[in-house]
Amino acid sequence: MLPAYATTPCARPLARTTATPHRGSAQPEGGLAGADAPSTTAVLPALNEEASIGRVVAGLVGRVDEVLVVDNGSADATGALARAAGARVVSEVTPGFGAACYAGALAASGEILVFLDADGSFAPADAERVLRPVAAGELDLCLGTRTWRRSSAMPRTLRGANLVLGQAVRIAGAPPLTDLGPLRAIRRDRLLALGVADRAFAWPLEMILRAGRAGLRIGEVHVAYLPRIGGESKVTGSLAGSLRVARQMSRLIAREVLR
Repeated sequence: MLPAYATTPCARPLARTTATPHRGSAQPEGGLAGADAPSTTAVLPALNEEASIGRVVAGLVGRVDEVLVVDNGSADATGALARAAGARVVSEVTPGFGAACYAGALAASGEILVFLDADGSFAPADAERVLRPVAAGELDLCLGTRTWRRSSAMPRTLRGANLVLGQAVRIAGAPPLTDLGPLRAIRRDRLLALGVADRAFAWPLEMILRAGRAGLRIGEVHVAYLPRIGGESKVTGSLAGSLRVARQMSRLIAREVLR
């Protein structure tokens, strides 16, 4: 049993749910049912993820109304494989994780967006888990927290950095968080109204800081974290990449402190 919870006192506790981590294209276990359910888009920024993209897209089809892959300059078959698996693919020539996420937010047709990595490190069922509190009106921004249990897929340095940054977001009025991971859901109109400006790896952190400043209800649900299917992480795959992301986020926090 994977318990779910909200960290902000503005939202009532979420019901306990179960999610089985898997990567295949098995039939969805549920989804956002009902004629009045808001439309949903899964946004996957992708750069050279041909080893995983087909399986990730196939696992999401049927769980959301639209699967949107943002090809951020891949030199492999990422775009073609995503289309073949059932995704709509758009290209973003400006390099950067934030640039790809922003392009996806602009291009998406869904009322609620769920962002997740294209490398297979998240179970498709957990995209639904993160979407539900937003669709139900319990939260404005819901994040999937990976730190609730230890996983060999998550290096200690990444786990520790997320726990520290999760406390630092309180300077912007956000509740203390246990993870600032990429799996998150938010209404499209609210996201665009936040005006997130970073186009690199500080995009996820800036989204939380701006949401806190705007008084949005922010919370977390437990999700699984799996080993990536293939390729190399753009963040933890090298010391240089990790240091670059740390610098970007540190500068962003410093600006918030000085506001």
